[in-house]
Amino acid sequence: MVALSVVLVAIVVCLITYWFYKQEKIRRNADKLGGPKSLPIIGNVHQLRRKPKEFTEQLYEMINEYGPKGVFRLMIGGHPLVLVCSPEEAEPLMNSSKHLDKSTDYNYLHPWLGTGLLTSTGDKWKIRRKLLTPSFHFKILHDFVAVFNDQSKVLLNILKKKADGVSTVDVFNDITLCALDIICETAMGKCVNAQKDRNSEYVKAVYQASEITFLRQRSPWMWPEFLFDLVGPGKDYKKCLSILHTFTEKVIIERQADFAKQHNNKITMEELLDEQDIGSFLGNRRRLAFLDMLLCATADNQKLSFLDIREEVDTFMFEGHDTTAMAANWAVHLIGTDPDVQEKVHQELDKIFGKSDRNATMDDLKEMKYLECCIKEALRIFPSVPVFGRSLTEDTKIGGVMIPKETSALIVPAAIHRIESIYPDPDKFDPDRFLPENTVSRHPFAYIPFSAGARNCIGQKFAIMEEKVMLSSIFRNFSVKSMQTREELCPLAELILRPGEGINVILTPRHRETDV
Repeated sequence: MVALSVVLVAIVVCLITYWFYKQEKIRRNADKLGGPKSLPIIGNVHQLRRKPKEFTEQLYEMINEYGPKGVFRLMIGGHPLVLVCSPEEAEPLMNSSKHLDKSTDYNYLHPWLGTGLLTSTGDKWKIRRKLLTPSFHFKILHDFVAVFNDQSKVLLNILKKKADGVSTVDVFNDITLCALDIICETAMGKCVNAQKDRNSEYVKAVYQASEITFLRQRSPWMWPEFLFDLVGPGKDYKKCLSILHTFTEKVIIERQADFAKQHNNKITMEELLDEQDIGSFLGNRRRLAFLDMLLCATADNQKLSFLDIREEVDTFMFEGHDTTAMAANWAVHLIGTDPDVQEKVHQELDKIFGKSDRNATMDDLKEMKYLECCIKEALRIFPSVPVFGRSLTEDTKIGGVMIPKETSALIVPAAIHRIESIYPDPDKFDPDRFLPENTVSRHPFAYIPFSAGARNCIGQKFAIMEEKVMLSSIFRNFSVKSMQTREELCPLAELILRPGEGINVILTPRHRETDV
């Protein structure tokens, strides 16, 4: 008996020793890339600041210190993160047909989003991407412009009550809730009236689920499910998911019944995209929604299951709401800091709309060329997604070091967009950087707010169009004066880069006469 115990103890010791040796080998190899000093077993976890504001400051400090080398590493326990901070190092990863899998850090989104387009890998992702691309067909985007206009009018009426030219107001929630109303109506065909019902349970659940997910990603002791529930906010997270999934499921069930009544589930996506079929399908309902595309979509000659549809709707609600809302907020702040830039925006919009208060059309959006430069420059300075990750599918040389497969490589737009040799005086808000003549010789991976390569953002045209309608509504009607410095904005690099202290501005009505 004693001998058996000795053998078992020896086996356990050997296994622990082997595990430690393996982890230490991984850590020492990753250390060749440079970065803050790491320790065995815990890596850099002990150094990472816990509060979002302090963590964001730390991230930018590390980018400034180690980013100029093009790449550095962080160790989260025994899990190496390779942070890629130059377009030259990012290009082979993002342009590769091999490294298409998202990093394991995205696994913590699975309880919420399942394995939809954002988080899926391999063949499932390829099939879904091909399947969903027609959902952003020109005809569908054209129809969405009406939604953008309607919800922007609600936003405008809210802002008019605050615009006295004297009082400082925080427009962050106003703009964010407008974006949420837009994505609910375009993704699900459902109005949640978030702008009018600011205590919406659904709205609160979206934000809380995002915060908890990001906290869990950087807290190794919360990675196991039982510890997440025991010592972390696991129970709160499950309450959020219940609210989010219940809402989505209710909408899908209602829409499925409506869809079956209209077409008996026999129409295909190609037929639905036909202009006449769109008109006949809509019937008494005003607009097509992304959900309608999913209801008639087929993969391998089979309809998507209820769960398939739910995970894609949840994905688009998450990806299409927060990212665009933050981009619009940052743009309002930055345009409001520069009177010369704002004057050019006003001139362009006045040239397009004159004194009319009519809705923006697709043709109008094409003419908003300087406003688009402003949007792009705002996304350069404050990329909505500051970091996104890939999982290496084979051993790959990065920064001159061979990195083993399954390592997480994090591409960092927040670093790449601030390279001084590409963007002189990178802190300056200068929309002229994106005039056509100034982008000709720029590295193709030097500007990646929507990612790049095969896994680029499928909804980037949608996002830019939405921003143009929202921002043009604001700047057609108001002069905006920003009342915060960049430091006072307190940027928080969570899943999405958001201002921690709102967007405080003074809104002054432009007192334009309107046509009757």
